[in-house]
Amino acid sequence: MPGSRISSKGQVTIPQEVRIRLGLRPGDRVEFVHEGGKTVILPERRQLHSFREYIGAAPGLHTREAIDSWVREIREDDRLPE
Repeated sequence: MPGSRISSKGQVTIPQEVRIRLGLRPGDRVEFVHEGGKTVILPERRQLHSFREYIGAAPGLHTREAIDSWVREIREDDRLPE
């Protein structure tokens, strides 16, 4: 198993073999998780924006900006007296 040395700043280089196995690229974030007496490094779990799963679900709503605009229109309509 490849290893790495800790620098004076507490930094480590993740060996290429491990980066490839984990699918890590420059700029990616990782997290350290303590499991069963061991600490493991994992690609950071990114939480999806709550509306991201709906992008493209309705015609004309293919971007976050379009969804935000649509939500603003609905909110404005709700404020109008009936």
